[in-house]
Amino acid sequence: MNRLDEARKILGELGFDQERCNARSAHVLLALLRIDPVTPWKLADNPMMGTRAIMDWIRDEFGVDYKPNTRETIRRQTLHQFVEAGLVEENQDKPDRPINSPKWNYRITDAALTIIRRYGERDWEVTRDVYLLERPGLLELHARRRELGMIPVELPDGAIVRLSQGGQNHLIRSVVHEFCPRFTPGGEVLYIGDAGDKWVHFDARTFSRLGVSIDEHGKMPDLVVFMRERGWLFLVEACSSHGPVDEKRYRELTGLFGMACAGLVYVSCFPSRAVMRRYLAEIAWESEVWCADNPDHMIHFDGSRFLGPYA
Repeated sequence: MNRLDEARKILGELGFDQERCNARSAHVLLALLRIDPVTPWKLADNPMMGTRAIMDWIRDEFGVDYKPNTRETIRRQTLHQFVEAGLVEENQDKPDRPINSPKWNYRITDAALTIIRRYGERDWEVTRDVYLLERPGLLELHARRRELGMIPVELPDGAIVRLSQGGQNHLIRSVVHEFCPRFTPGGEVLYIGDAGDKWVHFDARTFSRLGVSIDEHGKMPDLVVFMRERGWLFLVEACSSHGPVDEKRYRELTGLFGMACAGLVYVSCFPSRAVMRRYLAEIAWESEVWCADNPDHMIHFDGSRFLGPYA
């Protein structure tokens, strides 16, 4: 049995499903362990590696060249499940690293490394079984470690949503904590998008009652807030890492939410007026602008009314 087949067998014995026991996932495991075709399992290591480094190592050591467009597949269909199972940890050197950082990395956990080094030895099955019995506790430990780097956001109803570091998520927290109490009092946060989890908060029931059918491949706004008393649906873009509601985005959002039995209000939120000035020429008419550094004020772009939907 060669190293690739052995890696697939190890993954199967650790409880992974068929998709996580395929050749791609086995290659990723071998790369993370630095096991080439001739290195014995007892010499396995657990360096920190980014996705690109993993793919390069597989190409250099096993001659399998995974194309650049498979990077997302490796991340979503292999590494994500390895992390969830406690086999791999993310950013052991800096748990609060922003999710869009080029330094994002993965590493076999110390506990997993210890048992994998015993593969092929007489005590492998015993060591494996002990690891599997202890894994629920290890999963909780790794979950707590990941949570330390998250951004807590308290919704108007008191629920807590945790967002990953980086991107627009700090601004999203400001929108929920500062914009909503001032301009959508009593509003319900129906959706929050996170760079790490697009559907981190999603009220499917209320969207359905509003007549909104969400396409999971559609480009959602960063935040959706519903003011039930007025029948207004606020579509909010947090503009710290991308642009505002321009004419193109206005049409896209209208296409996504145009069937809602609620009036649509389009809002571009910026961390500061200085950032907003860079986008002034792009902001769509009949939309609103809010800046976190002046939270008591709203800027209205034309139209026949201030802060409200149009027919």
